[in-house]
This record gives sequence, C-alpha cells and structure tokens, in this order.
Amino acid sequence: MSDLNRLESWASPLLQKLEPAERKKLARQLGTELRRSQRQRIADQRNPDGSAFAPRRAEAKTGRIRRKGMFTKLRTAKFLKTRYNANSVSVGFFGDIARLARVHQYGLRDRVARGGPEIQYEQRELVGFTSDDLDLIQQLLIDHLT
Repeated sequence: MSDLNRLESWASPLLQKLEPAERKKLARQLGTELRRSQRQRIADQRNPDGSAFAPRRAEAKTGRIRRKGMFTKLRTAKFLKTRYNANSVSVGFFGDIARLARVHQYGLRDRVARGGPEIQYEQRELVGFTSDDLDLIQQLLIDHLT
C-alpha cells in the first residue's frame, strides 16, 4: 500500500485547491474508470497482484455453469457499485451481496445454502488496486487538473 500512500500524499494538496463540485466530478470519473478496471480484472479472473483466481472445486457442477467464468453477475453494475462525493470515492459491493463478496475476498468459511454444509472458500480478491489502477488514477488527476 505504500504506492497508494505515495499517490495520496501527492494528490491531496492538489485536490484541496479544487472546488467541491469539481472534486465530485473528478470522483465520479475516477469511480467509473476504477469500476471498469475492476470489472475487467474479475472477468479475466485475476487477483490484483496478477495471479489467477483459485480454480473451482473439482466436484463443482459441469456444463453451462462450469464453462462460464466465475462471478459473471457480481461484476455487473447492479452489484459492483461506485459511490462518490466531493471528499471520497469507493468502488465495491454494498448491501446483501457484500457478504458473499467478502467471503471470496478473504477466503472465509460460509454455508452453501441455508442449513447446508459449511465450506472453506478459496481466496479470490474481487476488489483491489493494481499498479495499472494507480497509474490510471494518477493520469486522470493530471488530465483533470490541466
């Protein structure tokens, strides 16, 4: 996270000089681009560090569900949301779906169905910063300020 801290310390004084309406406009643009980046990374089934997602269990369903990539619904705008205001921007899962995303993000234990067996899920980082995301943020800030 040192790259993120460095970016924050570089951008913070510049952002404080902007009017709240301009910061909100920039936050909206940043959120949209970050959501697009996260959605593409989830579709490629890659963790933020570039490694591949852990594969599905061998005894998982076969056929149509098996052939489709994991998290096809989660990466839609209905579930992967952007929230922003003049002071912050966040991209992630909110509401009920956040529990499912958290289980996969951190590799926690959860029940497959109500009353069903408890399963240890593999860690698959759905949301996170890549070095390309940090470069994208920096470039959007520079473009907006010039």
